[in-house]
Amino acid sequence: MGSATRSALTSARTALAEATGVDLAVGEQLLAAARTIGSSPQLLSALANPSADAAGTRALVATVFAELGATARGLLDVVVSSRWSSGDDMLAGIEEMGIRAIAASAKAPGVIEAQLFEFGRAVTSDAELELAIGSKRGSAAGKLSLVTSLLGAAALPQTVAIAGHLVQQPRGRRIGELVRSAVTTVADTAGKGVATVTVARPLTAAQLAAVTASIARRYGRDHVINQVVEPALIGGVRVQVGDEVIDGSIASRLADVRLQLAG
Repeated sequence: MGSATRSALTSARTALAEATGVDLAVGEQLLAAARTIGSSPQLLSALANPSADAAGTRALVATVFAELGATARGLLDVVVSSRWSSGDDMLAGIEEMGIRAIAASAKAPGVIEAQLFEFGRAVTSDAELELAIGSKRGSAAGKLSLVTSLLGAAALPQTVAIAGHLVQQPRGRRIGELVRSAVTTVADTAGKGVATVTVARPLTAAQLAAVTASIARRYGRDHVINQVVEPALIGGVRVQVGDEVIDGSIASRLADVRLQLAG
């Protein structure tokens, strides 16, 4: 990430934190704007042009996105008025703002993350389904229908909005990467990280509490815990936070023993 993008993201996040009237509709409007901009190379180039006059860029936004509400348009103005390292970074910034706005509108902490995580697992575990959702030939309506079907009636509208956007505008990313990024953004909006805990059998409430506390101590903040049951681990726990993996599973220990014996 370039320095210009880091600065622009800081400005955008600050504007979102200070904005009033941020709700699900605002987030959906920002994601819709991201899809409109992403589908038009000419519009993306015009908005991301570092030499463009800020007033002119805001005027272009006012013309193209006249239907946006005042809050969404104000936030979009902040994004396009900032200098980004690339047009793709600016597009990612708009997407992040939309997801953060949607996440902030939810009343049940941790639910969006859990639902998105299960959605991602369901898709990536089925090659045909992953291909159908990731295909450029598939219609937006068809993909949205798949998303709604997979998430089920119990899914929060916030989860549906985020997942629906991701499958409509993947920007060259696979569904697993899309969902992981979205889950991280949603959790970070609440000041939390994300940890995937893989175990041989479901953790008890006491075990989950102990693991959660241990991760919080290690990383300095609370984490949303995504629990995966994988009997092949035999026992123990494998924890992944970002790119770091702490493997304390029995299967891993046995593999180490085999390597030592083979050596």
